[in-house]
Amino acid sequence: MNWKAVARSAIGTSHQKQGIVCQDYGKYCKFNDVIVGAVADGAGSAKYSDVGSELAVETALKYLSKISEYLRKRQHWWQKVYQALSQPEADKLFTKTVNKVIAELGKKADQENYYLNDLACTLLVFVATPDWVAAMQIGDGFIVMRSQDSEYQLLFQPDKGEFANETTFITSANAVKEMQVKVISEKQEFICASTDGLEKVAIRLSDWEPFSPFFKPLEEYLHESVNEEEKDKYLMEFLNSERLNARTDDDKTLLLCLFDRE
Repeated sequence: MNWKAVARSAIGTSHQKQGIVCQDYGKYCKFNDVIVGAVADGAGSAKYSDVGSELAVETALKYLSKISEYLRKRQHWWQKVYQALSQPEADKLFTKTVNKVIAELGKKADQENYYLNDLACTLLVFVATPDWVAAMQIGDGFIVMRSQDSEYQLLFQPDKGEFANETTFITSANAVKEMQVKVISEKQEFICASTDGLEKVAIRLSDWEPFSPFFKPLEEYLHESVNEEEKDKYLMEFLNSERLNARTDDDKTLLLCLFDRE
């Protein structure tokens, strides 16, 4: 039993035409049977948002690198599974994570003589064990999960402002206040975290329901994939496909996780 995962980003066609780099970033780390993942989408209006999104993800993962050790310390000797975080514990964990990210972005801005808002980005982070998931989201994008014998579930409604392309960024003054946090005390089979470039093709925006035909092939591909090279090739071909680019011209990131219980 273990986690199978892959994370890849692809530049949007609109950015290609304008000569703009990909402003998305996604990554995961596995610590024994615990996986931590994060994705970020740099603000289009921010001058160095690609730097900000990468730094935000890397900082969050580094801060949470001790999570399996922390979870073990919370266990009693007779417990065979990790005890799920309570909602207050998850709130505290992710608040500390976000504050650490904000501090690192501030250091980077000072070092490079940037404005802090030059590094603006959204941030989505999750911690998954074989038995439960805790997650947070600042801004838009989405986390979709599927537990045993259930349908795909959107964890948070993306943070959309009053105007188009408006959302909360981790550099916003109200970032911690607007952060959404949730603990799902169920065994998850599949987790997908993505930036907003794929919202319109993966989520039914009228009622914020996940579009199953988008996720099922991705889950099946993780089941069937054998090695890292095979997973990378499939995902990059999908993200750069003409069919997908015809429906979205934004940068696109997918972080996919599957818990193989066999």
